Amino acid sequence: MALYLIGDIQGCDDALQRLLDCIDFSASRDTLFLLGDLVNRGPDSLAVLQRLMRLGHSARCVLGNHDLHLLALAHGVRQPHRSDTLAAILDAPDCSAMLEWLAAQRMAILEHVQGNPVLMVHAGVLPSWTAQRTVALAAEVERVLTGPEPGAFLKEMYGNSPDRWSEALTGSARLRCIVNALTRLRFCTPDDRMEFDTKEGASAAPAGFWPWFDVPGRASAPTMVAFGHWSTLGWLDRPNVLSLDTGCVWGGCLSAARLAPASMGAAHPSRALFQVTCAQAQQPGAA
Repeated sequence: MALYLIGDIQGCDDALQRLLDCIDFSASRDTLFLLGDLVNRGPDSLAVLQRLMRLGHSARCVLGNHDLHLLALAHGVRQPHRSDTLAAILDAPDCSAMLEWLAAQRMAILEHVQGNPVLMVHAGVLPSWTAQRTVALAAEVERVLTGPEPGAFLKEMYGNSPDRWSEALTGSARLRCIVNALTRLRFCTPDDRMEFDTKEGASAAPAGFWPWFDVPGRASAPTMVAFGHWSTLGWLDRPNVLSLDTGCVWGGCLSAARLAPASMGAAHPSRALFQVTCAQAQQPGAA
């Protein structure tokens, strides 16, 4: 059995099919972990959701900001963006089933590969959060998304405030802060303050801010963290950090990393990279 992590698909179903062919994926043998932003901006978000649903337990996903945007549109609490490519999902006869499946996906996954932990999120992890704390906080959002009134939360989900995590946060402010960290984070301070305006690569950190994975003393550092979201960062392969958004929808590649047990003496799983180019390139824009 092989375990693969795949970066942001964003509706590029043709690239996804070619990537699955490239890795010789078998749903009866292998497992895919999708790192969020399954849909939007690309040409065939409907086919992406239908394909992943058919794979059943062989495809496990975390939600990205574009996936949450689709849920907000479906609940009527958000207006479409001019660059959205989600109409085919919303108009599909099986729309309700797809949205129910999407809402049941995770905000964070902690998986063990031969005893080595791997934390998967869409965007990032705040410096004070351990891997275990990240999963617990993600579960607070997951319970709301699958609860009786997700629309009420989705209506309150948007905004940059509070921009700093505190355990004292409650209600919609607490959930919004968790969602922003897990689905939008790029830069932050060592005391968990987030910055949302800068979309460039890691070298563009504003004064006083760090790429979240470079913050000294980050509590999640003992665990390998895999994430997407940051197309201007691209492929980043460190022992405890794996970035997999390589900008497929913007004319880059769709990437998969195959995880294997750590070699003797290593603390984190080894990985092999597989990539396919994307034929459907959009104009560069914020992820």
